[in-house]
Amino acid sequence: MKTKLSKKRAISTVLTTVIILVSSVVLGSGVVLYGTSLFQGGTQTENISIAGTKIWVHANATDGLSWGASGIRNTGDKVVAVDKIQIRGTDIPFTSWYPDTTVTSGLFQQALEMPEWSKVGGMITLDDPSSVCSNTLEVDLDGSGGEDPVCADAGTGPVSLNPGQSAIIYYKLNNGTITTLDSGVATTVSIFAGKAGGPSSVSVIGR
Repeated sequence: MKTKLSKKRAISTVLTTVIILVSSVVLGSGVVLYGTSLFQGGTQTENISIAGTKIWVHANATDGLSWGASGIRNTGDKVVAVDKIQIRGTDIPFTSWYPDTTVTSGLFQQALEMPEWSKVGGMITLDDPSSVCSNTLEVDLDGSGGEDPVCADAGTGPVSLNPGQSAIIYYKLNNGTITTLDSGVATTVSIFAGKAGGPSSVSVIGR
């Protein structure tokens, strides 16, 4: 008997070559796009700069009533969240932070000041009775009203900063962390936004 030949057609050599070429192009493009995304993600950095940190202690308070303030700027490429402020290794709770994230560049460059101690809880206020903001904390840094004052309420969590954005944060230390005996003594202030940030040494100011 004669063997019947199959009538099934195989893929032609030309079509096979075209499929291989198209697949190679698609796979190659995918690899390039994936590598580019990894490179772009890897080049973005988280970084903050800390400016003008001050620590004040009440010269006549026996309970170690003290405050601090720092200017913080996001100098990286990613959104960061300032999530830790430590004085001598002691965390300052968010409810004791008073952040202002709407500061102008002119205000950010002003020296941080503490105009006065109030009679209630060591809160900072303006001597000038004409209030510019209705927040709990208000500090006129230039002393003349030329720049809007620092206006802030108690914090509730980390302070988020976009790339290039600045903030001024006043913070009330836990009583006893600093005492009147520490006036003029260097102390360690650590500020972090995730992995960005670090410690700095600041001399305590008696007021």
